[in-house]
Amino acid sequence: MDLIPAIDVIAGEAVRLSQGAYDSKKVYASDPLEIAKQFEDHQIKRLHLVDLDGAKGKGIVNLRVLERIATHTSLVIDFGGGIKHTNDLKAAFESGASMVTCGSIAAKDPDLVHTWIETYGAKRLILGADARDGLIRTNGWIEESS
Repeated sequence: MDLIPAIDVIAGEAVRLSQGAYDSKKVYASDPLEIAKQFEDHQIKRLHLVDLDGAKGKGIVNLRVLERIATHTSLVIDFGGGIKHTNDLKAAFESGASMVTCGSIAAKDPDLVHTWIETYGAKRLILGADARDGLIRTNGWIEESS
């Protein structure tokens, strides 16, 4: 069994939300790299890193956090949040993500995600979905999609 911890990021800080409620934000660390290093020190090999600002907005916001973790650890990083366009996907891969989770874009533009799978391969893309009350939630849990 693989243990894959997650770090959620808002404004460069490691945080936790309760079911996407941004007003429930609890800051766990001002520098997510420190948490990533702790995971690595405990023999963790993979990390799910989520840009919550990007998920809520129009593209990746916390790319520098991804770059720093990729540069200063050997963790295999699955990055998500803010992947709205092909340039976002490319930026995530170029900044050190081994895999990218496509959430909102998969619900809103499945043809584009299909093109990405053909271009980058199915092993580099993860389809992710947040759900509540039987509905898919997109854009950082803000919008409902049926």
